[in-house]
Amino acid sequence: MSELLSQNCTNVIELKNIHKSYLMGDNRLEVLKGISLTVKKGEFLAVLGPSGSGKSTLMNVIGCMDGFDEGEYMLGGTAVHNLNDSKLTKLRNNQIGFIFQKYHLINKYSVLQNVMIPLLLRGYSHRDAAEAAESRLEKLGMIERLNHKPNELSGGQQQRAAIARALVGNPNLLLADEPTGALDSATGKEVLQLFCELNKKGHTIVMITHDLKVAEYAQRIVHIVDGELFDS
Repeated sequence: MSELLSQNCTNVIELKNIHKSYLMGDNRLEVLKGISLTVKKGEFLAVLGPSGSGKSTLMNVIGCMDGFDEGEYMLGGTAVHNLNDSKLTKLRNNQIGFIFQKYHLINKYSVLQNVMIPLLLRGYSHRDAAEAAESRLEKLGMIERLNHKPNELSGGQQQRAAIARALVGNPNLLLADEPTGALDSATGKEVLQLFCELNKKGHTIVMITHDLKVAEYAQRIVHIVDGELFDS
């Protein structure tokens, strides 16, 4: 499904006038104030903003992890705003690969098992999931770490495993939340260069960050300030 959508849609993301607020006691706090954003297929975009700017809320909306009060969201040609929870979960699992600051690997599982998880959730057989996961890890230079546990890896290796997990299902979108935040500067640079290589191969990447030096690895930067989005 995701491959078909990616072939037919020029834009992976289309947000139109997105508003999001939270009830704080008797008051309602507006966090996203009419956000509109288009991300084309094959684009590498950085969303840059300080703490409290609304970038985490925007990431949750883009990642179909949180709803919104007003507006429209098209993801790979599908109207997110029209979906119920079960369809939203399916869309998220099929179309988005998540890369987090803290990796979110499961320590009791091997690297291979961690990367297999998204495919097993989609109903792949254990054999097919293992073959696909091993292939993706090999391409990311992790073939010798298949049977290691996450706590036996360096920070950079853990992030590579997390990137393999995000990529294994061939999603339309890679959504990265502060992907170098837990890494030293040298390792962080390696991961960002890997993102650039993935982007050159056609992967669409949206990266959330507070760091301008990190954002500058992207093709395009948009700034979020007090819940409003501005182009550079």
